[in-house]
Amino acid sequence: MIHQLDLQLACPSTSIPSIEDFQVWVNTALSHTKSAFELTIRIVDSEESQSLNHQYRGKDSATNVLSFPFEVPEGVELNLLGDLVICWQVVEQEAQQQNKPVQHHWAHMVIHGCLHLLGYDHISEKDAIEMEAIEIEKLATLGINNPYLLEE
Repeated sequence: MIHQLDLQLACPSTSIPSIEDFQVWVNTALSHTKSAFELTIRIVDSEESQSLNHQYRGKDSATNVLSFPFEVPEGVELNLLGDLVICWQVVEQEAQQQNKPVQHHWAHMVIHGCLHLLGYDHISEKDAIEMEAIEIEKLATLGINNPYLLEE
């Protein structure tokens, strides 16, 4: 199933993956859903990420991915899933720190964010185990190793 993706580039960077890559990752993340969804992925710099993270989560630092699920009003038929905001600088920095290919980390962040939009969370240990298992399974279909294992 192909999901409708709106990719917004809010900052200049030559290292952001292609729209085709993002589409593959979204389709993989949502492959178990029964209907097609529409979502927006906005790529931002650390300044915008920090501002949004502070405003919506009370944390005064940039973060890798923020998810904003769309709450469909009762009685409205709309398959809008929500928005992901991904900070390219944090994604690249984390990939380097974790010794992972940056493209793999991008895929992980998109899948992770899409699962949040579907209602998955990692606040409790039980929920984290469930969400991580889904991420690992979906990344494996893309030939990407378990992102929670540190690579040598």
